[in-house]
Amino acid sequence: MEEELKRNIKLRIYDTFISVRVPQDDEPLYRKDADLINELLNLYYAMIDLGLRLQKELRRNDSEPYEKVMKELTGEMEKLLEEK
Repeated sequence: MEEELKRNIKLRIYDTFISVRVPQDDEPLYRKDADLINELLNLYYAMIDLGLRLQKELRRNDSEPYEKVMKELTGEMEKLLEEK
């Protein structure tokens, strides 16, 4: 039985290089897989970034604490006006 030719290649997965020993005929497939993984990771990090921006925007526009304070102040003012 003939031994399959293998070669060492380096694949870049996000910011990391990974050394892999692969069958020579399959090298293009491994490289395409690495590209697909990088595309998916880029989408994943983009979704995290969008989620973070959304959370910051929601926190910045959270008017509930202000509404609560305004209701308390309005209640106190109405109470003072009733006393006069």
